[in-house]
Amino acid sequence: MTRNLQTLADEYATALQGCLESSSEASLQSAYELGRRALVEGLSLLELVSQHHAVLQQALHRDHPGVRESSAAFEAAQTFLAESLSTVEMAHREFQDAIIALRHLNQRLEDEVRRVAHALHDDAGQLLVAVHLALHELAREHPPAAESIGEVRRQLDEVEQRLRRLSHELRPTILDDLGLVPALEELARGVALRTGIPIEVEGLRDGRLPSHVETAVYRIVQEALTNATRHGSPSHIWVSVDLGPDGLRCQVRDNGMGFDPQAVLERATGRGLGLIGMRERLNTLEGSLTIRSAPGHGTQLLIHIPEGVGDADPSSARG
Repeated sequence: MTRNLQTLADEYATALQGCLESSSEASLQSAYELGRRALVEGLSLLELVSQHHAVLQQALHRDHPGVRESSAAFEAAQTFLAESLSTVEMAHREFQDAIIALRHLNQRLEDEVRRVAHALHDDAGQLLVAVHLALHELAREHPPAAESIGEVRRQLDEVEQRLRRLSHELRPTILDDLGLVPALEELARGVALRTGIPIEVEGLRDGRLPSHVETAVYRIVQEALTNATRHGSPSHIWVSVDLGPDGLRCQVRDNGMGFDPQAVLERATGRGLGLIGMRERLNTLEGSLTIRSAPGHGTQLLIHIPEGVGDADPSSARG
């Protein structure tokens, strides 16, 4: 324990001892202030409760002077602890409110991404078809320019392919139509085509999850593949999805150069921001992310979403 935390623990012990000897409004105010400082300075809940228990045990020792009878002392100690933990309760409620807000924000972002993807796929596609028809007519009317016009049409074909690929990666219609595993297979094909890195996807294609759960897992895997191909230099990547009695489990593994997860998260730059974003998405689903990696030993991301947690679709609660 650091010096600051030890000082805080000592102050807590002194304040609790004073409360046991003579409970007052001032002692409860001290409890609240100490709880607030414990939260700010990083004293864990277990450390705070352990400190409380140790002081109480010492104070209630039969030869300890100045302490009221046990029943009154226990009641005072319980009130003191509850007051000191009230800041933790408020922080927990604020965290839950933030999770709900983030869930709704993610849903609204997905709605906007869906709109942009639709515009790229349909609206831009229709414009390109119109341009192709105009160029075909122009080539028919001016035969000497047919070869040059043909080259322009080939470039338009390339633009159309890239727009279609971008539209798919923004919001694949296959995710809505067929589900998570087919969408991940299509994502893997696109990433493998661009990078030349083989990507295998395994998982049952039967059964569907709530839309926002499938979307969250798809986005996390998408970010994981981006990180692996951009930073890891792997020669192979494996993705697996399993739906069991304890919920959904997804694994993304590569044989790349690996990294130190703690160091990356502490810097919170580059890949670190991606990992933080993954965890924020999972927080909205009460899920967890485990990262196993080390320099020279590849990377493994393990995603778990408990069974039944994602059943409520946040889109139904949007205001």
